[in-house]
Parts: sequence; structure tokens; C-alpha cells
Amino acid sequence: MVPATDPPRDTQTAIDYPAVQASEEFGELRKRHRSFAFPLAVAFLVWYFAYVLLADYAHDFMSTPVIGNINVGVILGLAQFVTTFGITMWYVSYANRKLDPLATSIRSDLENQDPQAREEARS
Repeated sequence: MVPATDPPRDTQTAIDYPAVQASEEFGELRKRHRSFAFPLAVAFLVWYFAYVLLADYAHDFMSTPVIGNINVGVILGLAQFVTTFGITMWYVSYANRKLDPLATSIRSDLENQDPQAREEARS
């Protein structure tokens, strides 16, 4: 039986990831992502914890009937699901418009970069 060996490493195609991370284009990508994701995450967490606190401490309000046996608590609970799907759809739309084109540009720049230029950039 022949022992398994690692395939030879192609040092000519090594990418200088710290240089990519320090690039202006990558910084813009991170800024766009953070400026969307962080505020939305905070807003959703506030909404979620408000629902939990209402459910725990505002029994009279949450048990207020709206239609038949459907009360405010049920409506707000279902709104949690609706909000989750809405945020997901909004993020996908945002990513398709603002994040993916920039990420694709960065990736294609790296894929098309001359191996000699990469070696010089690392030096």
C-alpha cells in the first residue's frame, strides 16, 4: 500500500490575504455589510426582547382579544416570524445589490492577478 501524501503546494498562486484584507475595496465591503447587519440585528433583538418581556410581565395586554380567540400575544408572536422572513428577504436583496458585486470584483481581481504580481506584492 502506498502512503498518502499531500499534493504539492503551488507557491506561484499563493494569495496575500493580509494585503487583500487591508485593501480599500475589502474595507468598503466590510463597511457596507456592517452598516446594514449590525443596526438591523440590534433592532430585531430589541423587538424580540420587547415581545418576551411583554409576554412575561404584561399578561393583561397580551391576552387582550382581537378576533375571537386570537389575542395580541398570538399576533405579536406571529409577527416575530413575519419579521424574521422580512429581514431575510431584505438582507438578500441588499446583498445582491450592494455586497455581491463588490465581492465578485474582489474575487475576480484575485483570480486574474498575475502570479508574478502576487509575488512582488508580498515582497
